[in-house]
Amino acid sequence: MQLTGGQILCESLIREGVDVVFGLPGGAILPLYGTLPQYKDRIRHILVRHEQGAAMAADGYARATGKVGVCWATSGPGATNLVTGLACSSMDSVPIVAITGQVARPTIGKDAFQEIDVTGVTLPITKHNYLVMHASEIARTIREAFYIASSGRPGVVLVDIPRDVFQEKAEFGEYPTTVDLPGYKPVLDGNISQILRAARLIKEAQRPVVLAGHGVLLSRAMDELREFAEKTQTPVITTLLGLSGFPQTHYLSLGMPGMHGVAWASLALDEADLIIGLGARFDDRVTGDLKRFAPNAKIIHVDVDPSEIGKSVATAVPIVGDLKRVLKQLIANVEPAIHVEWMAHLDQLRREHPSLYIRPTEKLLPQYVIREISEVTDGRAVIVTGVGQHQMWTALHYTFKEPYTMITSGGLGAMGFEVPAAMGAQVGVPDRVVWSIAGDGGFQMTMSELATIAENNIPVKFAIINNNFLGMVRQWQEFFYNREYSASGYTKNPDFVKLAEAFGILGLRVTERSQVRDAIIKAMEWAGPVVVDFVVEEEENVYPMIPAGTSVDQLIEEPQMVEERR
Repeated sequence: MQLTGGQILCESLIREGVDVVFGLPGGAILPLYGTLPQYKDRIRHILVRHEQGAAMAADGYARATGKVGVCWATSGPGATNLVTGLACSSMDSVPIVAITGQVARPTIGKDAFQEIDVTGVTLPITKHNYLVMHASEIARTIREAFYIASSGRPGVVLVDIPRDVFQEKAEFGEYPTTVDLPGYKPVLDGNISQILRAARLIKEAQRPVVLAGHGVLLSRAMDELREFAEKTQTPVITTLLGLSGFPQTHYLSLGMPGMHGVAWASLALDEADLIIGLGARFDDRVTGDLKRFAPNAKIIHVDVDPSEIGKSVATAVPIVGDLKRVLKQLIANVEPAIHVEWMAHLDQLRREHPSLYIRPTEKLLPQYVIREISEVTDGRAVIVTGVGQHQMWTALHYTFKEPYTMITSGGLGAMGFEVPAAMGAQVGVPDRVVWSIAGDGGFQMTMSELATIAENNIPVKFAIINNNFLGMVRQWQEFFYNREYSASGYTKNPDFVKLAEAFGILGLRVTERSQVRDAIIKAMEWAGPVVVDFVVEEEENVYPMIPAGTSVDQLIEEPQMVEERR
């Protein structure tokens, strides 16, 4: 049958299982919006207030559900406003299909109104992108886009469609169920000789650790990781993006390492004789000075993306493959083991470096707020953070018990992520409790999406950790710039309670410790969205800390804890 390009696009999305799209209309994509009412019962469109919100909402949706997130925007500024969100998804390997309108074909390359070469702009931050020049190509392109976005190492695929292609008619028959992409064949099973080499190293190790990254969640390998760790009695360290991939209540869980990770996890990496990297990038926030990272350890690195292996650290055994499949292969080939002395030593490190210490005080500390949210939710809420101190406090003091419950901007470190990504996560898992733990700085970057949240009654609970500073910037200025707090303090934050009320959202303010738990419970009981303004100590620091480019021997711990230990 003959359909317009806009109709073919909608039909294709439906066949890919898409039920929600985050977007904002404009001239070049308007023909698609003209088609959308025909599909309103099958495709839910959520009108965001800024295209960055659309990209980040799609990201939160994808991470919470495991599905491909979809966003779209018009040409020119609409498309470029997506870029920060798409870069965030790209660096964290989140499957996203972004659709942008483009100026009509006859005007491409002529500096037409709102024309931008969006495929050129996004080339470095997409796994692949397309400029579709004929309506007859849309169905095949969408099938390929979803396959590329979700297979191998997940990522972002952008599809740019000129305005007149949305209007052009073409034959639409059976939707393609296969793809023909010569040269794109992700390796899924690990090479058996490398599996056996890894098994031998694991058998010989006396001080092994697993470094589990985002790949554990992306490949849905949580059960396999647990089985492997228990069979070999190997402690599990989780990166920031790996949090919730291994239950933190498990006796083998060591938590997060690195710049602001718990001290015992960083020390375990430093003292290990074998590190088994599973879907982790060995990024600079974990390794610090590469010349001093894990000096006594051999490294097994498993990743579906071969370009990651050996990129940062020398690897004794590289294994390319899907982590879930590779772990099954490893489990079948490793021998059961126990490491009594190593486990006892790690317990001693915990006692000597109690990194989750919260100093006793009547002041309202952000760590205390997050600990209380963790306890009230029993560690089972979906937590979405922005970037900065509150992000690190959340990683330290929230106890993640279930998978896909920590959503944050890791690689890009994009402030403002906390509001739209929480919105997208809540849309994706409407029956779950979603808390956005936000900084007052990042919250203000994208707080326009409160209008979207109110309009759609999306019941996200926002905990603003309000210290009137760009907190992590201020901390670095305290430690490394002689307390020159240049452009890091806010002298005129809005009244967040009144702001919430202006959108028709319940607003609460907490200024004392005694009010914290009651406010959290009230927010949880409220049927709609809630903004809770936690007015915390302004100059509180995140501890532990390993300064950038150094090693664990430069560890900075909480001063009062160190004093009490003495």
